[in-house]
Amino acid sequence: MAELTLTNRRHFEALTSNQGLNKLTENPCQLLDFSLLVLGDGQTYTADSGDEEIMAVVLGGKCTVQAGSATFERIGKRPNVFSGKPYAVYIPPATAFTIAGVEGVEVALCHAKAKSGVAVPQPFLVVPGEIESGIWGAANFSRTFHSVLVDTQQPVHRLIVGETFTPSGNWSTYPPHKHEKEIPGKEVFMEEMYYFRVSDLNGWGLLKHYTDDKDIDTVYTVQTNTIAKLDRGYHTYVSAPGYTGYYLWFLAGDHRNQNPQVDPRLTWINNTVPMLRQLGG
Repeated sequence: MAELTLTNRRHFEALTSNQGLNKLTENPCQLLDFSLLVLGDGQTYTADSGDEEIMAVVLGGKCTVQAGSATFERIGKRPNVFSGKPYAVYIPPATAFTIAGVEGVEVALCHAKAKSGVAVPQPFLVVPGEIESGIWGAANFSRTFHSVLVDTQQPVHRLIVGETFTPSGNWSTYPPHKHEKEIPGKEVFMEEMYYFRVSDLNGWGLLKHYTDDKDIDTVYTVQTNTIAKLDRGYHTYVSAPGYTGYYLWFLAGDHRNQNPQVDPRLTWINNTVPMLRQLGG
């Protein structure tokens, strides 16, 4: 993959996947951050969440997570993101934690700034059987989702987390939407990141990112271990034919209710979904 320019790295970059913690080079978001943790058998990573809450999503392999006084032993079942639902651990703010690799593991660490003056929740484990799945869209813009941390009774601060699988040749997050302003009843401000994997190391897809004023109007080449950092703007993704695309999506705002604004030029697309489903699409 061609090296990304410094300008591009602000909103989209290729991460390293070295042993240990792999961090973002640049980050336009004020509430969100991300890192990829790669550990071999017996290797450990220890840190403190500080003023952030963290959702640790096991992408593949197994690990043991200790967060505060809670320990979750040998969690993880799928060998990779295309082989089932994940295990995930919520790590509250102001919490010391350790993640230990078991048989090798990759863990996505989704960070969000904690809310001040709000009680610190307890750590908790999300297991595959608790994760809702379903299909969004229809026809060639249908995709499957996993709700990892969406509708929950747990008192988390900001984080919303899920996974999406986009079939060969299909569009995802289509029609494009944004969530950059607080407009009651119409749109809620939220930052969002997409962390990508593709079903083959040579596989790829495309991400379209643009704003109403065209200050941003860019298409990025998506490959395994790339990430989009969306502090503003409409966004949509398409998988190249022959490859399934995966992205881990996570959001943070002042509320945990999602209310995105669809590109008004394409709202009619959503009206076709019931008809396309009746036709078997």
